Amino acid sequence: LGVLPSLPLNTIKNNEPMNTKEIRISDYNYPLPDERIAKFPLPQRDHSKLLLYRHGEVSEDVFYHLPDYLPKGALMVFNNTRVIQARIHFRKTTGALIEVFLLEPAAPADYELMFQTNGSCMWFCLIGNAKKWKEGTLARSFSVKGKPITLTVSRPTTASATDTTELAHVSAVPKDSQLVSFSWDNPDVSFADILDVAGELPIPPYLNRETQESDKTTYQTVYSKVKGSVAAPTAGLHFTTDVLGALDAKGIDREELTLHVGAGTFRPVKSEQIADHPMHTEYVSIRRQTIEKLISHDAQAIAVGTTSVRTLESLYFMGCRLAKNPNAKESDLHIEQWEPYETTPQLSPVEALQHILRWLDRNNKTTLHSSTQIIIAPGYEYKIVKGLVTNFHQPQSTLLLLVSAFVKGDWRTIYDYALAHDYRFLSYGDSSLLFRQV
Repeated sequence: LGVLPSLPLNTIKNNEPMNTKEIRISDYNYPLPDERIAKFPLPQRDHSKLLLYRHGEVSEDVFYHLPDYLPKGALMVFNNTRVIQARIHFRKTTGALIEVFLLEPAAPADYELMFQTNGSCMWFCLIGNAKKWKEGTLARSFSVKGKPITLTVSRPTTASATDTTELAHVSAVPKDSQLVSFSWDNPDVSFADILDVAGELPIPPYLNRETQESDKTTYQTVYSKVKGSVAAPTAGLHFTTDVLGALDAKGIDREELTLHVGAGTFRPVKSEQIADHPMHTEYVSIRRQTIEKLISHDAQAIAVGTTSVRTLESLYFMGCRLAKNPNAKESDLHIEQWEPYETTPQLSPVEALQHILRWLDRNNKTTLHSSTQIIIAPGYEYKIVKGLVTNFHQPQSTLLLLVSAFVKGDWRTIYDYALAHDYRFLSYGDSSLLFRQV
C-alpha cells in the first residue's frame, strides 16, 4: 500500500489536540477500497484475524486465541442488545414502495413493554420514499402463527403527538424522524410477533446488498438477549460459545449491560470540526450486579465494542452527577455530548460508581435505566475502560475518534498495519484487542 500521508500535528501519537472541539474530521481519513469491506462474515465466527496492540506495538493472531492475551481475573463487559427486524415495507395502491424504519419506541416508550404490546403502538421512524406518502394510511396483510392479520400505519398530526405524555424522549430522536402509529386487528398477536414475520433485519448500508436469511443469525451476537437495536454491536460478532467457555476457564469475569444501538451509529460526520457534529443519543441499562462487579475490579474493565465503552464511561459522569445531587431523578442522569470535557473530575471511578450504588439502594432499584449522548474523541481521558475489543471502523467516523482517544493518537499505526496485512473491515470484518495507552 505504500506509506500513508504524513500525519497532521494534531493526530501525532501522544500529541493529541488540546481542544477536542477543534478536531478536524478530515485528519481522521484513510483509504478504504470497497473490496476491503467484508460483505459477509467468515464461516466460523472466531476464525477472524485478531490484531493486538500493546505498548504501542502491533502483532496478530486469530480471534479464538483472545483469552490467551487477557490477564486472569480481568473483567470483560459485553453489550447484550439484540437487533430487531426494524425495516417494514408497504406497497401503496399506486405501486409506490414505502419503507418504515423503526428508530425508537414512542408509546409505550419502554422497549420491553413495546414488544409485548397488543393492538397498537407508536414509534419514531425514518420513512423511505416519504415524498410518496404524505398522508393517509398504509396497510399490509399477512399471517402470524397461522392467523391472518392486517397491519396498518398512519402518521399522527403534530398536535396529537404532543398530547401523548409518554413521549418524554422526543428530543433524543433524529430530527428527520417521523412519528408513526401502528395498529393491527388481532389482539392475540404482539408487536414482537409482527416484526418476526413482517420485518427485515437492517444490515449496514455500506454492505451494498440485500438482507439475506443468513444475516438473521450472523448479524446477532451469540449472547444477544434484549431486543431493541437497529444495528449490531459488531465487536461481539466474533465470539462463540467456545471462546466464552475459554474465557470462563481462564477465570475471566464476564458482565453484561444493554445499550440499544441506534441508526445514528452510521451517521457520517459532515461538519469540518466535530464541534458542529450532533452526537446521537442511545439508551442504556446497567444492573446493580454489574456496578458491584466493576467496583470489585477497581473500576477497570475490558470493553467488548464501542457501545460498551460509551456506556461504561458514561457511568463515571452519572456518578459525578449523583455526588452533587443524590436525589436526582433517573431522567436527570442523561449524559450530554460535551459534558466530559466541561466537567473537572473530582472523584475516582470507584467513588463515582459507589454513588450510583447508593442511588439505586435509595430508590429500591436493581437496574439503572438512562441514556447517553457522550462523544469520545482525542482529548478525552478514559476512566474505566482499560482494554477494548473492536472491529475496524469507517474513515472520518466518531468510532474512529473513540479509538484514537483510546490509543493516544496512534490509530494510524493500527490501521496502516491492518490495511497492509489484508484485514477485513467494518461490521463483518476482522477484530482487534487494544490496550490503552497511558
